[in-house]
Amino acid sequence: MTRDGNKKTTAGRPATTKTVTAKNTRAKKTTAKTGTAKTEKTAKSATAKAPTQTRELILDILLEILEKGQHSHVVLRQALEKYQYLPKSDRAFITRTVEGTIERLITIDGVLDLCSNTKVKKMKPVIRTILRMSVYQMLWMDRIPDRAVCSEAVNLAQKRHFAGLKGFVNGVLRSVSRRKEEFDFPDWERKYSMPDWLIENWKSQYGSKATEQILQAFLAEMPTTVRCNLDRASLEEIRESLEAQGVTVTESPLLAHALQISGYDYLESLDAFENGWIQVQDASSALVGQASRVHEGELVLDVCGAPGGKSLDLADRLKGSGEVVVRDLTESKIALVEDNIYRSGFTNIRAEVWDAREFDPEWENGADLVLADLPCSGLGIIGKKPDIKYQASPEKIHDLAVLQREILETVTRYVKPGGRLVYSTCTISPEENEKQREWILKNFPFEPVDLSDSLGEVLSEESLKDGYVQLLPGKYPCDGFFISVYRRKEDEAL
Repeated sequence: MTRDGNKKTTAGRPATTKTVTAKNTRAKKTTAKTGTAKTEKTAKSATAKAPTQTRELILDILLEILEKGQHSHVVLRQALEKYQYLPKSDRAFITRTVEGTIERLITIDGVLDLCSNTKVKKMKPVIRTILRMSVYQMLWMDRIPDRAVCSEAVNLAQKRHFAGLKGFVNGVLRSVSRRKEEFDFPDWERKYSMPDWLIENWKSQYGSKATEQILQAFLAEMPTTVRCNLDRASLEEIRESLEAQGVTVTESPLLAHALQISGYDYLESLDAFENGWIQVQDASSALVGQASRVHEGELVLDVCGAPGGKSLDLADRLKGSGEVVVRDLTESKIALVEDNIYRSGFTNIRAEVWDAREFDPEWENGADLVLADLPCSGLGIIGKKPDIKYQASPEKIHDLAVLQREILETVTRYVKPGGRLVYSTCTISPEENEKQREWILKNFPFEPVDLSDSLGEVLSEESLKDGYVQLLPGKYPCDGFFISVYRRKEDEAL
């Protein structure tokens, strides 16, 4: 999965196919489409009297995600685009309730199992979802009176033809309201709403302290990070444009050419976005371009590039020279890239459909730089796409690692002698990261590129001198991300 913001779902394009003392914790998160970083309390306050029809929309969105397995960011974005006429406060309420219910799901189910004689897994899907979204509002959106949440939940049950279960819904939620002091779960699975197998994996890989930092970071406020296309406008011009439209702007702690923004409505309404001056991209993802050390006039191939954030960064760094070719598996993914290319105005970049597993002889030994940001489990971006943690499994991670190697066996052949390969993922799984790096160095004529001079000013990792870095949420103010850079040896054939 890519940290540009879209999950990878196939070979051609990456595939993925905080503590809970409920009464004290008030986690924060960026709204998905409205883009406004709101606390749960603030989002609630703005929509304390959200009408039943708004909650019906929330119910339908959550049913698609939790019961039908649809991707949360896709379903939510489509709903907000369809109902963009709703007031900003309603859209913020919808976003916060949907995202919050998903990210707190394990905790919520723990609460419901304590307060209901019928366990969550045995409930009817509609009733289960009504209760889940209601518990989230009761425990993390404290300005909504519990009685109002209960009333709206009962109304929803009746409107969805479950009038016979109105008493059950009301009784469970009243029990939740009375027993709030009991929901201080000692186990990390329910406290941080994270599957236990992932917690145990991270403990064994990174230790307990780092693991808890990761878990806390996934539930923390995450402002929108935008990378600035400095070949289009200066940082000062971009900042002034954003602030003129009422956007709150702060500097990125990791990147000189990135900004953190909040307080806006629709991203598309911002002149800086419309003009192609900014691209939504987490700082961790934008560091790939910095680590690549692209030089003017070079030929670059991005083998799994949608939606194109990293490729556009490279095109920007080329300053109108050279060429960047972006590939992905489907027409729909390439359409996303082309939209971003058109908006950016860059002329040294083009996109085309290609399956990264299929060898293209026209590119053999032809690229100065190959960017392989490959399909991965996406565990590093759980904070932005919380449903990832429920979809992941050890078996899926293993299958993705196999797919990564299949693609790497093909795309390493495109790097010219003396050229560079960048392998990156938006996950924190060693099987997909460090082990893949070891495999590349063992099986192909590549050597690591020292990254101390490229990233050392902002990152303090010993591994930089060995050509790679694993960014962990909590340790750095960004998503979890893996970056590794290699140079093809001049005198050895593939």
